[in-house]
Amino acid sequence: MSLPHRTGGRAGRAPSLTGLADERASGALLCDAGTVYLRDGQVVHAESPVAPGIEVLLTTGGRLTADSWREAVGRTGAVGRFLVDSGRLSDAELEICHLGALFDAAYFALGHGSGPRGFQRGAAHWLGPVRPVGAVAVERETRRRGKLLDALWPYPQVDTEPVVLRRPDGRAPAVTPRQRAVLALADGVRTPARIARELGRPAFHTLIDIRRLAAAGHVATPRPTRPEHPGRPGPPAGSAGSTASAPPAPDRSPGAVVFTDPDIDLLRRLRDALEATL
Repeated sequence: MSLPHRTGGRAGRAPSLTGLADERASGALLCDAGTVYLRDGQVVHAESPVAPGIEVLLTTGGRLTADSWREAVGRTGAVGRFLVDSGRLSDAELEICHLGALFDAAYFALGHGSGPRGFQRGAAHWLGPVRPVGAVAVERETRRRGKLLDALWPYPQVDTEPVVLRRPDGRAPAVTPRQRAVLALADGVRTPARIARELGRPAFHTLIDIRRLAAAGHVATPRPTRPEHPGRPGPPAGSAGSTASAPPAPDRSPGAVVFTDPDIDLLRRLRDALEATL
């Protein structure tokens, strides 16, 4: 199979998501850690090797059997439309799962440590059209997620290294059922991405659990090979370079992270989709 033709922006510069949106471009934005698909300038899907795809969320999560999924991808035409028309999913279920997979993969494709490197014009995703999202909203959500993780526990090395259990002291908060499922797979070999895939959960949601567990002292925080932020110290000392038992005090300085209100229109659509299934 020949490699796809990749084109950048003007004068050989790498394209940007918002620039392609302004052009109302259609195709695949190829990034270091994933791919973002556009149609008429709107984001229609995203994929990343770090994030479980929509097929994992649907099958491992128990909504579809593996056989049902294989039958859908074996059909010609849009896979998403076939799943709805055949009664395997409702429109609402498909939209909710699609949005979750899109924002999850887009965070890794467009976030810290990744960036655009080319654009394949005319490329379309096999899932087919579901619910397009504006490029500005995708970039805003990507930034918000990065700030949220940094506020929970500002050591991003826990996002990629194998998850190692440690024994917290008696002051550590109790874990939730969701976190307990993550800890059950923390064997010092599985990475957060692998844990998310085995649980059938979005990778970003798993990172939230792992950062909270690291802040509470339930999992180790590896020391970075180089400083992630100049002037910022490494993780608190502990056994095998792990975290301290309690997270640092919240930053109340003028430069502290301030979270904006969520996308109200998106929340309304999700609410309406959920109500339609009741």
